[in-house]
Amino acid sequence: MAQRRLLFHLLTGLSLAIAFEIVFADPHVKTQSNSTVLGLSLTSNTDRVWPKLEFSWRLVLATVIGFLGSACGTVGGVGGGGIFVPMLTLIVGFDTKSAAAISKCMIMGASASSVWYNLRVPHPTKEVPIIDYDLALLFQPMLMLGITIGVSLSVVFPYWLITVLIIILFLGTSSRSFFKGIEMWKEETILKKEMAKQQETIVNSRGELLIDTEYEPLVPKEERTEYQTVCFNLDWNRLLVLVIVWVCFLFLQITKNDVAVCGTWYWLIFSLQFPIALVVFGFESVKLCKEHKKRISTGNTETICEASIEWTPMHIAFCALCGILGGTVGGLLGSGGGFILGPLLLEIGVIPQVASATATFVMLFSSSLSVVEFYLLKRFPIPYALYLMTVSILAGFWGQFFVRKLITLLRRASLIVFILSAVIFASALTMGVIGIENSIEMISNHEFMGFLGFCSSQ
Repeated sequence: MAQRRLLFHLLTGLSLAIAFEIVFADPHVKTQSNSTVLGLSLTSNTDRVWPKLEFSWRLVLATVIGFLGSACGTVGGVGGGGIFVPMLTLIVGFDTKSAAAISKCMIMGASASSVWYNLRVPHPTKEVPIIDYDLALLFQPMLMLGITIGVSLSVVFPYWLITVLIIILFLGTSSRSFFKGIEMWKEETILKKEMAKQQETIVNSRGELLIDTEYEPLVPKEERTEYQTVCFNLDWNRLLVLVIVWVCFLFLQITKNDVAVCGTWYWLIFSLQFPIALVVFGFESVKLCKEHKKRISTGNTETICEASIEWTPMHIAFCALCGILGGTVGGLLGSGGGFILGPLLLEIGVIPQVASATATFVMLFSSSLSVVEFYLLKRFPIPYALYLMTVSILAGFWGQFFVRKLITLLRRASLIVFILSAVIFASALTMGVIGIENSIEMISNHEFMGFLGFCSSQ
């Protein structure tokens, strides 16, 4: 089963890291945090290096890479942080912590414009919103919970192990997505051939070709005005729940940073994240299970949401485990969980257009949470962040526009899957190469390469 293989892949990587932590952790060693690309890590002592915003070849190159990375990242639903951080450090010259903060600004900008574009687009095959709010409510709380756990663990794990996990997990998810894209490409090829044969045989009395306009699974039907489509795609009640979860997590993170590490209040505030996430997840889980049983009892086999799996307690537990595990790994590696959610949605049967729109929608919440925290801590220069965020906003919108036009022209939604795979693979290369170089430098400088104690390293 594809979902089980993905879960096994995540569990293997995380189990390896935890095993190393148990065996080699040294609670007596206290050094500077080695977390370098973590979206929510807020306690680093890294010296700030903020280049001036001025016209140069570095700025031009960063603009081009940022535009292409944002366009492809939002289309694939993975953000592109694995490309932005190396670009900001190697080309522009930011320190790694500031680069991670600006990267989150770019992801937030691209996600916001991408969400706005998707709200203006109807669902390609059904009379439902293109953003699957059921899946968003199911995964967003667990992803955010996992990200906060992963970020806390990131200061404990050594840099070399984070690099190994990046290479293993990114290559694993990108290869799986690539093969998924090949399967979809083959299915689309068969479908196009069948449609072509039908069109060749359907001729009117004058011998003119009649084109079947009733079955166009990859081309959105323009039956509403743009304003009506936006209103239809917005579910204000569920959106309000997602915003409330976002505000609660933001409040707890800010409050936690003002109390003593590993103190009573620290653990109390940290533990409050669990009931918030579990309440929202549990409510949505019960709703999906009840609706599934009701439809089965009436003989209605239509899926409740885009996922083609049956909403049984076992599958609900699987989604919870994947959500929190994906968030933990994402927080540990600094990706925010986007590279997990995108492939996961495809694995459970969500079509590429909806998977991209839903993953980008969820990613908007996690990235904006990071941006607000980084802003309060003055972790990035505002002029540079605004400029690159503007570039990402334009890239997110035009990237969605171009790819959807291409899908309409070629009738191949699998293009989204190939873009997702390419972005994850590029992130594995850039972050892997930089991680290996930095690890070799740390070894040559005889720096500490083991695990740190959790409390002493926060």
